Order: sequence, then C-alpha cells, then structure tokens
Amino acid sequence: MAPAPTRQITPDLSIVVPLYNEEANVEPLYQRLKAVVDAMGISYQFVFVNDGSRDRTLPMVQGLSHRDPHVGYIDLSRNFGHQIAVTAGLDNCTGAAVVIIDADLQDPPELIPQLYDKLLAGYDVVYAKRLSRPGENAAKLMTAKLFYRTLAAITHIEIPVDTGDFRIISRKVVEALKLMPEQNKFLRGQIAWIGFRQTYVEYDRAQRAGGETGYTYGKMLRLAIDGITAFSDFPLKLASLSGFVVSGIAFLVMLYTLYSRFVTHDYQPGWASLMISILFLGGVQLIAIGIIGEYIGRLSANVRQRPLYLIADTNMQPEATQRGSQEATPPEIGPR
Repeated sequence: MAPAPTRQITPDLSIVVPLYNEEANVEPLYQRLKAVVDAMGISYQFVFVNDGSRDRTLPMVQGLSHRDPHVGYIDLSRNFGHQIAVTAGLDNCTGAAVVIIDADLQDPPELIPQLYDKLLAGYDVVYAKRLSRPGENAAKLMTAKLFYRTLAAITHIEIPVDTGDFRIISRKVVEALKLMPEQNKFLRGQIAWIGFRQTYVEYDRAQRAGGETGYTYGKMLRLAIDGITAFSDFPLKLASLSGFVVSGIAFLVMLYTLYSRFVTHDYQPGWASLMISILFLGGVQLIAIGIIGEYIGRLSANVRQRPLYLIADTNMQPEATQRGSQEATPPEIGPR
C-alpha cells in the first residue's frame, strides 16, 4: 500500500537526490545524510527522485518513506536524464534552502554543514569545488578538464570550473530556476546565469561507493553540447568564421589557377586538386550545417512545449493540492 502523502511544511533544508540504478547506495546514503542533518539540529526533508531505475532502487526508497516521515520520493514515468530528475526534485521540494547531491557518495554528505554555514553567512549559492578526483581514469579526467575550460572560455557567463551539481542554493534561486523552462537543462550553467551572491567550498572527491555510474561518455557528450549551446553562440560564430576563411582560401586558389593557366602556362589538369577542394569545402559545409542543426533542434524542442517530466508515483503532495485545489488527476506533469 502506498504511503499517505507527506504534509507540506517549510523545512530549513531540503536535500534532492536523483537516483538511477542506485540500489547499492540508497541505504548508506540515507544513513549518512540523516546523521549529518540530525547533528545540525534543523528541520529537513529528503527528496529522492527515481529516474526510471531498473533495479530495486524504487522499492528501497519507498521503504525508507514508510520508516521516516522526512523522506519523500518521486518516481518518474521513465528515464528522463540526470538534469531533469534534479529539476523534478527542485520543483517539488519545500525547504528554505536546498542541497543537490548525487547518490554515489563521491560527494560527501558530511560537507553539507559547511555549505549551510556559508549560506547562512549571506550567500545564495555555495557550490562544492573538487580538489581531486580519485578512482577516475585519465581519459575521463582529461575530457572533464577540457570541457570545463572550454566552456569557461567561450561562454559569456562565469561558470565555475571543476564543479558538478553538488551545492546548496537558497529558495529564491530555486524559484528563479522554475522561471527557466528550457528542455535541454544544464543546471550549473543556469545557476551561474541567475547570479546573486555565490561562493564555494573545496573538498577532495571520493571514489564511487557502489554500483556503476550512469554517466556514460555519450551522456557526458550530450551534457557538454547542452551546456555549450545553452550559454554560448561561439559555435555559430566559428561556423561563420570558417566560411569566410574557406572562401578566402578558395579565392586565392582560383587566382593561382588563373595565373598558372594564362600567364605562366604551367597548368596541368588533374583530379587531385579538384577532389581536395571539393572534399575540403564539403566538410566545412557539413560541419557548419551540423552546428546550426544543433541549435535549431533545441529551438524546436522548446517550441513544442512538452512537459519536462511525468510523475508515475509520489508520496509528496501534488502542486494542485498545495494551491488549495482538491483535484489531482494522474499522471502528474512537470512544469514546462
């Protein structure tokens, strides 16, 4: 039997945890989180968001919600991706401050008191900055470093390097995020764009506690593309610049060809130079079209205005009930 909906209160702190096949980490994470917030002596709320897990993650979280009234869960109708799962948690949490943390225990829950103290000192965003990343292979470390530096170089806002989504944000930042309805979410970039007072706490990242990461290289690449296209038009400018450069080279080659043909008469017809020119020009054109297509695809996704996510099951009070309406018809739909 499903647990009764949790009462909607305003706790001091909400902790949002996206979950995808994390059955090995749910219980250890809960125990460490509970020990931390109990020691802090504040009111709190856990919001576990199951993002289409195929293992026992959901039953384990439902079990926690029966044991502990502080535990809320949201079961999405399918796997929508990490950023959308976090967004679902942010949309439904009620805390005056909100911590975002992954379930793999690479980001230590014991750092939360330091983040919270910084927030109380007057900051609206306190992110955790990694000093080291043990247990990750050289290829992943290199690509992550390249991504953060490239993004910092080409975007028009200051996105902190060597940071993930582990951070604490104030309620007004949460409300500001709700006003940003784009489909291709890149939360760390959106939070940087929002502004307000931001600072960081440094820490050494741990190895993954159990299970396998859901962040494949393909998903990392998609996140990188989302981050770049959402906060920079540099690729479009690069495509235009490439067009001018190639056009200039082609014009010089044309002048050289005419000079060789009519002045020096040292002209040897052949297919090599022709094929090189065609392939070179064709490659640049395809790259430019692909870049433009990425932007158009994202525009198309936002124009369709589909909901960001669908909720299959939750023990948290529906938004309609929070507003005083007694009507709530499944499935629940996330904001656009």
